[in-house]
Formats: sequence, C-alpha cells, structure tokens
Amino acid sequence: MGTILKPVAAATLFLFFLLLPMISSTLSPPNDGLIRIGLKKRKYERNNRLAAKLESKEGESIKKYHLLRNLGGDAEDTDIVSLKNYMDAQYFGEIGIGTPPQKFTVIFDTGSSNLWVPSSKLLVISTPRKSAEIHYGTGAISGFFSQDHVKVGDLVVKNQEFIEATREPSVTFLVAKFDGILGLGFQEISVGKAVPVWYNMVEQGLVKEPVFSFWFNRNADEKEGGEIVFGGVDADHYKGEHTYVPVTQKGYWQFDMGDVLIGGQTSGFCASGCAAIADSGTSLLAGPTTIITEVNHAIGATGVVSQECKAVVAQYGDTIMEMLLAKDQPQKICSQIGLCTFDGARGVSMGIESVVNENAQKASDGFHDAMCSTCEMAVVWMQNQLKQNQTQERILDYVNELCERLPSPMGESAVDCDGLSSMPNVSFTIGGRVFDLSPEQYVLKVGEGDVAQCISGFTALDVPPPRGPLWILGDVFMGRFHTVFDYGNMRVGFAEAT
Repeated sequence: MGTILKPVAAATLFLFFLLLPMISSTLSPPNDGLIRIGLKKRKYERNNRLAAKLESKEGESIKKYHLLRNLGGDAEDTDIVSLKNYMDAQYFGEIGIGTPPQKFTVIFDTGSSNLWVPSSKLLVISTPRKSAEIHYGTGAISGFFSQDHVKVGDLVVKNQEFIEATREPSVTFLVAKFDGILGLGFQEISVGKAVPVWYNMVEQGLVKEPVFSFWFNRNADEKEGGEIVFGGVDADHYKGEHTYVPVTQKGYWQFDMGDVLIGGQTSGFCASGCAAIADSGTSLLAGPTTIITEVNHAIGATGVVSQECKAVVAQYGDTIMEMLLAKDQPQKICSQIGLCTFDGARGVSMGIESVVNENAQKASDGFHDAMCSTCEMAVVWMQNQLKQNQTQERILDYVNELCERLPSPMGESAVDCDGLSSMPNVSFTIGGRVFDLSPEQYVLKVGEGDVAQCISGFTALDVPPPRGPLWILGDVFMGRFHTVFDYGNMRVGFAEAT
C-alpha cells in the first residue's frame, strides 16, 4: 500500500487505530446509479491513540495514515453502508472476500493501492502465488498474492488480486484492531503492480462514472459520519462549484499547489509552488517543517525546542542576514558558510556528502544534517521577514521564536484550547482559489473538561526535491472541503462541504 506511518508517543494524535463496532447497511432509492458509503462516528479516547510510519519499498511511498471507509452497490442500485468515524479521524468498514463472502474490516485509503488482509483470518486456504512485502517503520507486512471475488456492499469485483499477509507489525496492528487496507491510489504505486480494486470496478462496469468522492461530517457529536460515493458525486454534500486541478504525477492523487497563507500573509515557502496529495488515509495536514514551524508559532503550538536551531541563529544569524541583504543567492548561503554543500540547485547536508568517505565520523554526520536543514529554514524565515521590512533585531528574535516552535520529532504539537478565537486562519492556494481553514477546523480536541487537550492539525513531513516540497492534505482538509477524485479526467476537485 505504499504508505508512511510515523510512530508517535502516547500523547500524539497523528493516527488512531481502533476498530468501531456495528456496521449496518440500508438502501436508498436506486434512481441515480451511484454507490454510496455512509459513515458513522464515535468519540475519541486518549488511551487508544497510536500511529506508525510506513514506507513501501517498491512503491516509494511518502505518506502518513489513518483510517477510512466502505463501499457498496452496483451501477443500477444505490447501496448505503454505514460506517464509524472515530473522533473525526477514523473511517473504516467491511468488505467480503470469497464465496460466500468472508467479512473483513479494512481502511479505504487514497494514498495506497493494494488490498491486503491477514492470511490467518481467511477461512479458505489459498495456494500461495508470488510473494509480497510492504515495509513499515514498525516492521513489515509480508505474505503472498491471492485472487478471489471481493464484495463491497452489494457490488462484487471479480477475480481481484490481493495480498494475504502472513506477517504484520505486531504492536501497530494489534492495537489498531482492523484487518487490512484497501487502497484507492494508482497502480503505479501498487506493490507487485497488482491491479487496484478501483481499477477493476471501472473495468468491470460496476460504477456509473469513473469518479469517486468523499464527504466527511466533522461534527463528532452527530451520528452520521459522512459518505463516500463511487460513480459520481452527491450534490447534497457541497455547495458552489468544485475547483479542479490536474493530477501531475500518477501514483498518489498528486497535484500542484500554490502559496500557504497564515492569517492572510504569505508563509514564503510555497509561493513558487509545492506539490500536494489529497489523502483520505491521513488524519492531519502534513507539510514542510519550515511552514509547519511558522504555523505553530502563529497558533502558539508547543513542540520540542531545537538546540541546533538556536545554535545556528546564534552563530550564523548575523552572517545570513548580511548575505541576504547583499543579494546573495539564498539557496547557496548555507553552503557558503560551510553548513551544507551545494549541488547546483540547493544545499545538501554535509552528512549526506560524507557517507562516501569510509572514514567519516557518523556521529558528526547527524549533527551536520540538522545544522544544514536548520540553516536552510532560517534563510527562508529571514528572507520572508526582510520582504516585510522588519528590522534585523526583530528578525533574529522572530527566528529564535520559531526555533522554539519547531515540531517535536514525533510530530505532535499542543495548543491552548481556550485560545482558538485568537488564532489565525491557515489557507491553501489550489487552482487559483484560496481554501481557508479556521482554528476550529484545524485544531483537534481530545478528551473533555479539565483533561481536554487540543492538538494542532499540522505535522511536519519533509520530502526533498524532485518529489518535494510536498503537502499531504488529509482528513482535516477533506473534512472542510468535499473532494472529488476524477479518474476519467485525471483531476482532483474541491468544494465547500455542507
């Protein structure tokens, strides 16, 4: 499934793997040829938070992850399958494999492309075919490919190839209590180049149009969690027109994104463009550390203080300022002061360069890597402040403040639950349109009363060029904006959700 799940401490809200009981289905009038999946909700419990970082060896994945939903119906009837939404973070449901169908609880994930379930739970003994392996930060899923009919709602996908997992990362998936994952990404990132379930749904004529869409109800107190529609869109769940952008790289649902605004002001990093992925399998918004740190500063989020960051500012801050004022090329500054090397386009950490030297001291490599990355962030921050005509003293103070707001290594950042009214909107420019997120929409509340904790919906993920800088727009964003995955026209669309 080509996914990255980042391990987080118990206080982290990055991912919540907890299966919710009772998945029921009801039928709606079969008059529009759409396949609907209903979503339900359940309140979040602090002790059940867990995350893991995944990386597909074959698919070269770069995502984080969370939990999703179920499908149903056929091209003539509309089938609604009720699912559970766990604290605006988990959406998942049942599929059936075999004849008669054996039920499995799976995550529906647009950031991966394989279907896999645990082999030990399959009642029908399969003959092992070619082997399969997907690597995770907490271990690996390995097993073998099988083929059988896969039932989703009343829809049956024939002869679907899937992975029977014989080994799973025990801790992550034991706590998660879900069975497997059904990927809705492109075949380009499918392990073993297996044809994804969605491709076969289209090829076998099971959907009205080669389009599927997501609506998440972000009100955790309401019973209805949302809806996924296969074969089109439901006009009841959005208003206005969708803004569409073309898929720029098949694999993930990836597209080009413009500037990120904090309180209406440019963050200075994606003004010339960044890549983004619409990812139903990620609960939060993941982006470059440079911008996430600025966001955390603006909303008062508390992360882990970076001593390397403050060391760079203390030792090189004045020099960086002077070089920027002298109109030196910003991308060369960190290499010119000796913290990075320069590859002709951007700085490269001294640690990366030194790995070719058998005698290089590995302990110092990590330090230089951090210093290089911190220097590059400082250059962006200072450059942006200079454009706003700030004084040198104020700029250095500001950068030091940003150092204190660097996200923790595990990605989590907490905010004051009583301070939402003073926090700015954070906005994303997509297809020439600005999509605003208010504090109430990008802050997740955990617990109730005196033990309540508020978590920033932003987490850091640094993907180097040429694939990055990259944003992953997860359920925090997709909950605010109805999202259409238009496979027929290779585009992604966003409209205000209702």
